Amino acid sequence: MLKLIHRQVLKELLHIFFLSLGCLLGIILLGRMLQLRDILLAQNVGGMDLMVLFFYLVPFFLLMIMPIASMLAVFLTFLRMSTDRELVALKANGVSLYRMLPAPLIFALLCTAGALFISHYGISWGMSHFKGTLLELVRSQTRLALQAGIFNQDFPGLTFYAHKVDERTGAMEFVFVQDKRQKEITVNIVADQADVVTDLEQQALVISFTNGRIYRREGAKLDVLQFGSYVIRLSLAQLFGSGYNPGERKASELSVEELRLLQKDPEALEHIDTTPFKVDVELAKRFALPAGCFVLALFAMPIACVFQGLRQQWGLLLSLGLFMVYYTMFSFAVSLGETGVLDPRIGLWVPNILFIVIFILGLHLAAREKMPQFSFRLPRLRFRRAKS
Repeated sequence: MLKLIHRQVLKELLHIFFLSLGCLLGIILLGRMLQLRDILLAQNVGGMDLMVLFFYLVPFFLLMIMPIASMLAVFLTFLRMSTDRELVALKANGVSLYRMLPAPLIFALLCTAGALFISHYGISWGMSHFKGTLLELVRSQTRLALQAGIFNQDFPGLTFYAHKVDERTGAMEFVFVQDKRQKEITVNIVADQADVVTDLEQQALVISFTNGRIYRREGAKLDVLQFGSYVIRLSLAQLFGSGYNPGERKASELSVEELRLLQKDPEALEHIDTTPFKVDVELAKRFALPAGCFVLALFAMPIACVFQGLRQQWGLLLSLGLFMVYYTMFSFAVSLGETGVLDPRIGLWVPNILFIVIFILGLHLAAREKMPQFSFRLPRLRFRRAKS
C-alpha cells in the first residue's frame, strides 16, 4: 500500500511541478522579450528565430525558478491532501508523516540533480548558443539589408548604397556610403568594392572598402583622400541597441569550471565583464540554488499540514509569500557578497540552513500533531428577496 501511495504522491508532485515550471517560465520569458525588444526590433527577428533564442535562454531562467516550482509542487500537493482529509485517513491507518516522506524526498533529490546539471553545464551552453545565434542574425540581416540599387539606413549613422551585391558572398561593387556619426562632420565614401564581415574578437562589424575616395566636409572645408583600402568598424553594442554587446561575457554566463579557473587566475578577468567578488558569488549560487530546490521542497511539507481548508488559490499566494522571504534573504546575501562585505560561501547558505531547520522542527511537531492548525473557511453570503 505504501508503494502505491508513494507513486501517486510522486506523480502528483511531478504534475504540479512541471505545470508551475511552465507557467513561471512563460511569464519570465515574456518579460525578457519586453527587455530585449530594442534588440529584436533592430535585427528584425522572425518568429522562428525568436523561439530559438528563447529556447537557449531557458536554462538560465530554470535555475532561478526551479526552487519555487519544487516548493509549489509539494505545498499544493500536501495542502490538497490535508484539505481533503486524506492525511487524516492515512494517519488513522497507521501511515504517519515520516512514512510519507520518501515521495517528497525523492522528488526533492530529482529537482536538485536537475538544477545541478543546469548550473554546471546548461547555463553556459544556452548563453553561448544564444549569443552565437544573435551574431548569426547580424550576418544574415546585414546581407539581406544590403540589396543592390537601394539606399539602406539600417546601420546607425550610415547611409549605404551598392550598385551590385553578390547574394552568396555579400561582396559589393560600386559602393557609396555617407557617414554622419560625428556631429557637424559628413564623410562620403565612394569605392569600387566593399565587403562586410563580423569580427568576434574585436566585437565589431567590419566594413572593408577597396579602391576609392573619401570626401570629408567640416563646415566650409572639404578634404578629398584617395585610398587603396579603408575600414569602418561598428560596435556590436550599437547594432543591438540598449548598449547590449553579445561579445562580452559575464560571470552569470560561465560554467562552473570557468568560474573556478577565474578564481585561480584573476588576470583572465580582463576579458570578462565581471569582478572577483562577482565570480565568488556566482560560484556559490551554482550550488546554493540547487540546494534550495531540496530545502524548499521539504520545507513545504509540514507547512502545508498547518493550513487545513485553505483553497488552492490562497495556498498559491501563501507559498509565493514564503518563497519571497527566502528570496529576499538570498538576494540580500548576494548584494553583500558582490560588495565584499560578506563571504558568499556563508551568506548564500544561511537561507537554506534556516529553512531546513524549520522543516526538521515542523515535521517533528506535525507528525506528533503538536503544530497549530489554521482552518480557513470563507463565509457564505445569503441574499433575501425584498418583500413587495
